[in-house]
Amino acid sequence: MIVTTVNANGIRAAVKQRSETNLGLLPWLKETAADVICLQETRADDEQLADALSPALADGWHLASAEPHVKGRNGVAVLSRTPFDAIRIGTGAEEFATHGRYLEVDTAGTTVASVYLPTGEAGTDRQLEKERFMAAIEARMAELLAGGRDAVLCGDWNIAHTENDIKAWKNNVKKAGFLPSERQWLTDLLATGWVDVVRALHPDVAGPYSWWSWRGKAFDNDAGWRIDYHLASPALAARALSARVERAELYALRWSDHAPVTVQFSA
Repeated sequence: MIVTTVNANGIRAAVKQRSETNLGLLPWLKETAADVICLQETRADDEQLADALSPALADGWHLASAEPHVKGRNGVAVLSRTPFDAIRIGTGAEEFATHGRYLEVDTAGTTVASVYLPTGEAGTDRQLEKERFMAAIEARMAELLAGGRDAVLCGDWNIAHTENDIKAWKNNVKKAGFLPSERQWLTDLLATGWVDVVRALHPDVAGPYSWWSWRGKAFDNDAGWRIDYHLASPALAARALSARVERAELYALRWSDHAPVTVQFSA
C-alpha cells in the first residue's frame, strides 16, 4: 500500500495551477502510484471539490471529504483506489465537528485519516484553539491504538518536531509551529506508540522538508519545514518500506507550497 499526503493550498488553485503546461494536480494524480491520497486545505465545499476532481473520479478514484465550516478555509479529503468501508468526519470533539480538519476512512483493511491542524499564533486565542484541537486529536489517536487496527494519520500537522525539521529553527523558537510545548506534545504522542514514519526512515538528517514559503528564495535554498507527517500505528509502521518527499525540480513547477509526502508499506 502506498499512501501520500499533501496540503493542496486550495484544490481549485492546485487544479488550475500550470494546467496549460500539464503540470498541475490532475496530471500528478494520473501519474502517481499512490493507493490512498490524503488532501488538506481543500478550501472547497463537497460539491466544489468533487467538481474540481471530476476527471480523477472518472478515472476510478473514490472520494471522501469533510468540507470547511468557513468559506475558503480548511477542508480535508481522502482519495482511494479501493472503495471505502467506512467514513468518519471529526475526532469526536463537538467543537471541531464541522471545521473540516479531520476525516477518517477505512479502506483496504487500514484506517487512514487526513489531518489539518490549525496554524496557531503564540500567545493568542488562535493558539488556545490549536491546543484544544491537539487534545481532541490525541484522544482519538488513543482510541485507535486501543482498537488495535492498522492506522495511519497523514497531513499537515503545523508543528516542526525537532531542529532537524526546520531549517531556520533558531529564528522560530518562540513562534507557533515550533513552540516547546507543541514539540513536547508530539514527543509525548510518539511515546504512546505512534511512529513518525518519514523520520524513522530518514533518521538524523535535516528534513526532508515538505513546506516552503512562496516568498523569497525559501524553495531554491531549501529553507523549509517538515510539518507533513505520516503517524502510523506500531504494526503498520513496522511494514514501512520507503518514504520520500516529491519535491518539484523547480519553483515554477510547484502546484502548492507543500510537496506530496509518500510512504510505501508492505502488504
